[in-house]
Amino acid sequence: MCGRYVSPDEASIEREFNLVRTEWQFPASFNVAPTQLVPIVRTLKGERQGLRVRWGLIPFFAKGEPGKYSTINARIETMETTASYRGPWQRGQRCLQVATGFYEWHLDATGRKAPYYIHLNDQPICAFAGLSDKSVKADGTVIESCAHITLPGNELMRDIHNGGSNPHRMPAILRKDDQERWLNGSMEEARAVLQQYDAGLMVAYEVSTMVNAPKNKRRSVVEVCNPGRRSHAHELSRAAINTQPVYNRRSVASLR
Repeated sequence: MCGRYVSPDEASIEREFNLVRTEWQFPASFNVAPTQLVPIVRTLKGERQGLRVRWGLIPFFAKGEPGKYSTINARIETMETTASYRGPWQRGQRCLQVATGFYEWHLDATGRKAPYYIHLNDQPICAFAGLSDKSVKADGTVIESCAHITLPGNELMRDIHNGGSNPHRMPAILRKDDQERWLNGSMEEARAVLQQYDAGLMVAYEVSTMVNAPKNKRRSVVEVCNPGRRSHAHELSRAAINTQPVYNRRSVASLR
């Protein structure tokens, strides 16, 4: 699963997705956690719209109340049949959950869980394929919410995300050319763009355990941890949001 990620500020999102008449203002968050308000992009009346919604989908039939199970990730294998996601999928309530990267935890041979930051070297701002829904509480309060879709992990993510109850998974990151098809294509076209992102275009490095606490949202959360280990890793490129070296999957193998 993907349970933490980094989201950009509103101005960056507006530029990237060509949004107009969007009434929102918020800073970048370097440690987005479930149930928080997160920025998404969707199509409304033929135009792209940006808004912030709850991360953790509350289906329309739940009367605005979250269930006892996590609904932050919709598994591609079951999203078309699971009650919470079946309706949004069939109704075409697709959205872009905007990010600059995400975190996963790697379990090494000693049992130590180390957080890694993963991002793309071809998209400084990217989008997870998401589903959204609207639910109304008994008092009339409207709750809008979202979940993003997850897939079996590619080579890089199988190495990094090797622990927990749902290992070897990754978010469905959309190629830039596929974002429009996800938002506005047919059901068949949208389903076809849900593919593993090219591992060769993804980079990862270990970060501090500060990310374990959702209250830590500073830029320092994404800084490289254990710089002394760089000699064991292959430097690949430079991170989009800081100037530290980042590494490909060989760095993960060297830390086992």
